[in-house]
This record gives sequence, structure tokens and C-alpha cells, in this order.
Amino acid sequence: MNITFRELRQIKHSLPTGSVERIANELNLKPQTVRNYFGAKKYVDGQFTGKHIQPGPNGGIVNLKDTSILDLARKIISESTTQVGLE
Repeated sequence: MNITFRELRQIKHSLPTGSVERIANELNLKPQTVRNYFGAKKYVDGQFTGKHIQPGPNGGIVNLKDTSILDLARKIISESTTQVGLE
């Protein structure tokens, strides 16, 4: 799947507090691996996340080989916006 780096970072910034840890726990990953997926580059504490960034507008195009982190992040955002609407 392809997504712009800007879109990927926007999704990360839209996550409620604690979401990185929740994603890591649900997918049996280290939290730093989740952060790396969203653009961090600290590979000593986390794993490579199977993405490739091609230079271009909006930070470039990110090719994601596995979208499980992205899918769960979108689910969490959807849950949080639904809860906000109920309050």
C-alpha cells in the first residue's frame, strides 16, 4: 500500500495518548517498532518495519508492505472520534 509520509505522520499525531503502547501490545511488537513505522528512525530499540520511502511531495511516498499497524491505528482513531461524539 502507498501513502504519503505526511498522511502517515498525520495519522500518528491523531492517535490518542497511549495508542503506541496499545498497538504494540495488540500486535506483539515493541513500542519503538510502532514509532519507527510512523517515521521514527531509532532501530536500536525497535525493528525495521517493512517500509520504503520514495522521495516526492508531502514528504514522499511510503510503500508499506504490512498495513496491520496502520489498520489498527485507524481503528483506534475511529473509536476515539466515536467516543468524543457520544460525550
